Order: sequence, then C-alpha cells, then structure tokens
Amino acid sequence: MTEFNLADAIEAVASAVPDRDAVIRRGRHLSYAELDERANRFANYLLDHGLTVHRERDDLAGHESGQDHVAQYLRNGTEYLETMLGAYKARVAPFNVNYRYVEEELLYLLNDARPGLIVFHAEFAPTLAAVLGQVDQSPLLVQVADDSGNELLPGAVDYETVLATASPERPDIKRSPDDLYLLYTGGTTGMPKGVLWRQGDFFEAVMRGRPVFGGDRYESTDDIAAAAVANGGVMRTIVIAPLMHGAAQWGALIGFVNGGTSVLPSIVSHLDPADVWRTIEQEKVVSVSVVGDAMARPLVDELEAGDYDTSSLGAFSNGGAVLNAGLKDRILELLPNIMILDAVGSSETGFNSTSASAAGSKATTGTFPLEAGTVVVDESMSHLLEPGHEGIGWMARQASVPLGYLGDEAKTARTFPVIDGVRYSIPGDRARLLADGTMELLGRDAVTINSGGEKIFAEEVEQALAHHPSVYDVVVVGRPSERWGNEVVAIVVLREGHVVTDDDLLEECGRHIARYKFPKFFVYLPELVRSPAGKADYRWARERAIEQGARASE
Repeated sequence: MTEFNLADAIEAVASAVPDRDAVIRRGRHLSYAELDERANRFANYLLDHGLTVHRERDDLAGHESGQDHVAQYLRNGTEYLETMLGAYKARVAPFNVNYRYVEEELLYLLNDARPGLIVFHAEFAPTLAAVLGQVDQSPLLVQVADDSGNELLPGAVDYETVLATASPERPDIKRSPDDLYLLYTGGTTGMPKGVLWRQGDFFEAVMRGRPVFGGDRYESTDDIAAAAVANGGVMRTIVIAPLMHGAAQWGALIGFVNGGTSVLPSIVSHLDPADVWRTIEQEKVVSVSVVGDAMARPLVDELEAGDYDTSSLGAFSNGGAVLNAGLKDRILELLPNIMILDAVGSSETGFNSTSASAAGSKATTGTFPLEAGTVVVDESMSHLLEPGHEGIGWMARQASVPLGYLGDEAKTARTFPVIDGVRYSIPGDRARLLADGTMELLGRDAVTINSGGEKIFAEEVEQALAHHPSVYDVVVVGRPSERWGNEVVAIVVLREGHVVTDDDLLEECGRHIARYKFPKFFVYLPELVRSPAGKADYRWARERAIEQGARASE
C-alpha cells in the first residue's frame, strides 16, 4: 500500500489546479497557487530558524516526537490553513490550541507540547503574555493581526512580515509518511492529550486512501493530482466548526487532497447562523459540515425562520458529536434533496464509520455499518466480538492507528493494545455489535454513569430527552448519591417561551429508554458550557449538578 505525506499530496493538487479556489472567506478567494506560496514562505521561515525534524521515526517510541512543534493559537482564517500546511512542508508538527483556555490550561498545554513557535491571533496576546514566563521553553512568537487592537508582544514578529521576508520557493527537503500529524484532544472529560499520528496512517484513516467520490486507491501523487483535476472543483464545503477541532481540520484537509474549496463564514468569533446561510448562498456551497446537535440546531432554527437560497447544497455532514434523529428529520424536511452523512470517529481512530439519511428514509441515531478497519472488541480487550454477541464491548480500529499519546507511555499502552498480534486503537467508546452486523454506539466510557449497579450511558439519556420539543439543549452527568452510588442528573436548556415539568421530560424518556436510566434530578439553566465546536463540557456539567444538589439539600 502506497503511503503519503500530506504536504506532498497537497502540493501535487496545487500544481495540477493552481487557479482553483482553495479557501474563501469574506469574499477573498485564495487560489491553490497562492495558498501553496504562502505556505512555502511560512515553511522557509521555520527552516531558517532551525525548526524541522531532528530524529527519524525508527529511533523513537510511539509516545515520542522527533520533530519540532508549532502551536496554532488561532481562530478560523486563511492563516490557520497556511501555517498548518507550511509546518508540514518543513517537517514540523503543528497542533491545535483551544482559544477558550484560561491561563492555567494554556500553560499546561504549552508545557506538554513544548512548541518551538507559537502563531497566535492578536486578541489572545494578553493571555499568552501572562503565561510565557512560566513556559519551560522559549518559543518564537508570530502574531496575526486582527481587530482587537492589541500591539505586538515583545519579541513577536508580525505574520505578514514573516511571509513577506521569507522565500516563496518550495523548501528543499525530503518529507516522509512518518512525519507527524499532531492533534490534541478536547479535554472535556480529562486533561488534553496530544495524539501522534504518522501522516501515512492518518491519510489512510481519514482520507481513506482514495478519491472522495470513489475510485481506485491512489498509487502516487500523480493519481491524487489527476483525481483533483477530474472532479472539476465541485467540492465546496463550509467549515463552521473551529479548525482547532479535529473534525474541522479533517474536513479541510480532505477538501485540499481532493482539490476542493474550504469556505469559511465571515463571523468566526461565534456561530452566527444567519451569516452561515448567507455565506452558503453567496458562495454556492455544496456541503455543510457541523459537529453535533449544538451546532446543527441553531442552523436549522434559522433556516426555518429565514429565506435563503440553498439550491447548491447536496450534503449535510456531521462528525465529532451526536446528531439526533429528530433533528435529522427536520433537516430533511427543509432540504429534501440533500443527503445527511453522519460520521463516527475520534482523535485516536480517524473515521470509523458513516451512516447516510435521505428524504423518505427513517433517520436514526447511534447505529452505523461496520466499515473496513472498524471492529468491536470484548470488555476485557482480549478478542473481537462476532455479530449478535450479547453484552457491551469497545469500538476499536485496527490498522492505520496512531503511534500514541505525546509523552505518555502508560496511556499509550492502554489505548493502543495489541490483541492476537494486531495493534488496535480503543479510545473508550462503548458499543454493541448487533446481529445484522451493524454497530450500536453507546457513548464514551469516561461519561458512563454507574448507578445502582447498572451502567448508564449519558449520551443515550441525552438523546432521549432531546426528542422533547421543548428541550433546546441537554447534558447528562452522574453525581454522588448515598442510595445509588451515583445518580443521573440532566442539565436542560428549554426553548424560549417553553415551560415543562420534570414529569413531562420523564414521560418522553419512557418512549426511548428503560426506566432505570431515567434522570433522578433535573437542573434547568439558561445555557450550557460547550467547547467552541459544540462538544459538551462534562466536567463543568458535573460541577453544576453537584452544586445544585447541595443547594437542594440545604
């Protein structure tokens, strides 16, 4: 099987379709030739400062990196994609920084990843300045101008100045499929961890090793270039989630490898549904990409209320979080000519499987066909399960899996075990393998609630509650209980103007889940804390549940 380096693959596309739009934002159309040149300039700046690879993969353990790292402390913009590609060109590993982190969280991340350079938007300069004196290393600083008005940090260089003074030529460097793709987990259930992928494995697990519209496997970068030319640039995907989220990065990278166009909304500080639909209308977007209910729901609400030309749309893609069946039905009612593609995967597995829904079919949530490389292993992680096996196992991926977690040998061994001589990625998602060979995904084990001796999957309860028409958003967690060990608590946001009782919500639960899974307590709040990509912050939710329980007992 031929393996690929991401920079080599995207360079091949840029050479084949130089005038095609690569990125669009606020009416600015950045061609592949322009993207490639700007990425070259950033790569040469890195190389001029000695940032590149220092130890090849053969000399390293799975949890070790032999490359320099670049921290991308950025909102969505062309700069994110330019610096990502530029880092790959220089054999440097870029990584995502959650721009919502407070000082303590940012310091932890920077000391864990040890970047040789930090590229950051000016609005984040004050937070970065507050921690730089405590960072173990002394990274170079490149600051991207924005509307914040913040001046350059001491020692920082303006991003456009960096590009203007660096060479536009392709770096004279031989790259490898061993070069790293580094992605930090969100940290919503524990401390963030840097997942280390060989780019060769990442290309297979995320790009599937073939054109997105089908066809033979790529055997060379010439094949990649030819496929990009052949598809005529029909892939125009709006990237709504922050590029610091894996699903958004993967969507953009898949687009680049296939000669597609990544369209960014005008407003990137928050989700503005009206701006998203205006951008779709203006740029004739073909595919929408979201992360779960929290992102899709306000888009659907706006589409129902507004008047937008959506005739260009052909697909509504979801990944990274659950998309409720009821919400899928609403989407298909509004957009009857599209296909909903619901992908399941994780930072540690890439894409495991995809289910499709179209008008006239029954939308479902949580069941997926088993695709090549995806399996379900037993509770003890000792063998693979067969279809129809009773009990719950773990969703896993075999072949083309990450090397490990940066700097964490013990967790690497736990998450990537060897079973019967084969290495697997088992990040912690619980699943059943049904008799028909489909997989029922139950949720992340880290947020499973053990109540009265029964395991209750938080996401299953969330989806049951989300069916109620008055529920706008919901997160389910466990909190300590003398009677149950842990009790199920639902933190609910209601739709504006709606009033419900606990009994109303319990009645809805009864239509979807067994009674022992019902919430024992409801907390009603005006909003939930989620990541910028829409993922639930379970640590925050558990704190609120415990806090409300203490108040109730006073």
